[in-house]
Amino acid sequence: MAQVPQTFLDALAVRTWCGLALRSLGRAREEIDAINVYPVADGDTGTNLYLTVESATAAVEAVFTGYEHGAEGPSLADALRAMAHGALIGARGNSGTILAQLLRGMTQVLAADGAGDVPHVDGIALRRALRRAADAAREAVAHPVEGTVLTVASAAADAADGAEGDCGSVVLAAYEGARAALAATPRQLAVLGRAGVVDAGGRGLVTVLASLVEAVTGETVPEATYAGSAGTDVCPETPEHTGEGGPAYEVIYLLEAGDAAVARLRERLDTLGDSLVVVGGDGLWNVHVHVDDAGAAVEAGVEAGRPHRIRITHFAAGDVHTGRERPPREPAQRAVVAVVPGEGLAGLYAEAGATTVLARPGEPPASGELAQALRRAHAREVVLLPNDAELRHTAAAAAEQVRAEGVRVALIPTRSAVQGIAALAVHEPERRFDEDVVQMTSAAGATRYAEVLVAERQSWTTAGICQAGDVLGLIDGDVAVIGPDLTGTAETVLDRMLQAGGELVTLVVGDDAPEAVADRLEARVRECYLAVDTVVYRGGRQGAPLLIGVE
Repeated sequence: MAQVPQTFLDALAVRTWCGLALRSLGRAREEIDAINVYPVADGDTGTNLYLTVESATAAVEAVFTGYEHGAEGPSLADALRAMAHGALIGARGNSGTILAQLLRGMTQVLAADGAGDVPHVDGIALRRALRRAADAAREAVAHPVEGTVLTVASAAADAADGAEGDCGSVVLAAYEGARAALAATPRQLAVLGRAGVVDAGGRGLVTVLASLVEAVTGETVPEATYAGSAGTDVCPETPEHTGEGGPAYEVIYLLEAGDAAVARLRERLDTLGDSLVVVGGDGLWNVHVHVDDAGAAVEAGVEAGRPHRIRITHFAAGDVHTGRERPPREPAQRAVVAVVPGEGLAGLYAEAGATTVLARPGEPPASGELAQALRRAHAREVVLLPNDAELRHTAAAAAEQVRAEGVRVALIPTRSAVQGIAALAVHEPERRFDEDVVQMTSAAGATRYAEVLVAERQSWTTAGICQAGDVLGLIDGDVAVIGPDLTGTAETVLDRMLQAGGELVTLVVGDDAPEAVADRLEARVRECYLAVDTVVYRGGRQGAPLLIGVE
């Protein structure tokens, strides 16, 4: 009889696991969204899990890419830490935040100090990792509730504890334990029983565990089906929250802070709202809470450390917390979705009616995030402004996803936020869609764009060699000027752009720009280019200190 090969968890299996989980959640996303009735029936659990795993997958792929030309790939510890970190910084919603902590708990065991040279782990280590994952997730939730993803995770760990053999046996037992626990959730949580569905977060975790089974063993497990979970007409009958309605906002942010400060933050946020989950460690945390006073939740984060990537979502009127059925909102005819580099521009675009996606320096949005923004616009026709040449393929993939759902999406290849401003300025929703897209595309294409920034390191450029600390002026994406200071370099860049003519100069000034730079540039335009107007916007914390557009 042929001997069955032993199965292990190694770096390649982690990479495979992420890819399989992302594809499986992509297929199951709509189903999971449809059964999302707890902690609030906001219909986004599947999407949040998908976006969280997408971030984890991107982090793992980045680690492997760094080894593409080397003799060896990353270690198991490298892959696990990348997965956990990617999930942490990309975690969305209550479900995504808990999943990030589950992955972190596993990593704490499998990639502990001293494990860097271990090429793979066996079933014993994996059992301990699943137990630590379940315990870590419970510790992160302020008030754990049974019948949720926490119950499913604990059942998976319990089943794994009783498994004998290699990693394949352990993950299969964990999956079967999770499936059984998920099927029982309607009997544990009344809101699930009344709606006739299983817990959405638990359903997502079962999908992730099924992908782990396939990654480790090479064998697929049958997709679980649950009575009442396949329909889309879910109408919750009871809220999570006591009293009239519930908190109006979901607040999520990454936080750089120490353990003691985070402990105080937990206490403060627990008095402000509910659904509190704080995950992470080693100075970086992901904070999730539902509150009525979103400003107070953010201020508490500022007191604790440095919050960033702040996301505030207002629960819709006729609120999901009340448990009352809401009539479906009629989609708008047309909307604009734009990627913006700073909070100031996000406000400007939002005032113009656009749905915005905030892109931080070094943190470009993934295709799933853009696709979710296209859906959030809730329109039959959507114009997408990526505002970055590097996002062209990502934006195209997002547009294709949403087109497949019946939405008409036009991608205008804007390469800078100032081109997006020009396109938005001529947007007229009453025009025929094709005509509107043509006019917006024409306005963007007629806008030359530049950015002025500080070089981080020595490098070769099209304008010569620059040193760290030099100021670079990029025109239409290429370095055109290297200078010693930002204001002088900006003046040179502006002069070069206006040599070819222009009617309007747009300046987007970031927080890192000198105070007087906008005044200096406006004065230069008045003195030297009499027929040219200037408009100035405050961009906030954006990647480049200064953006310039010339139409």
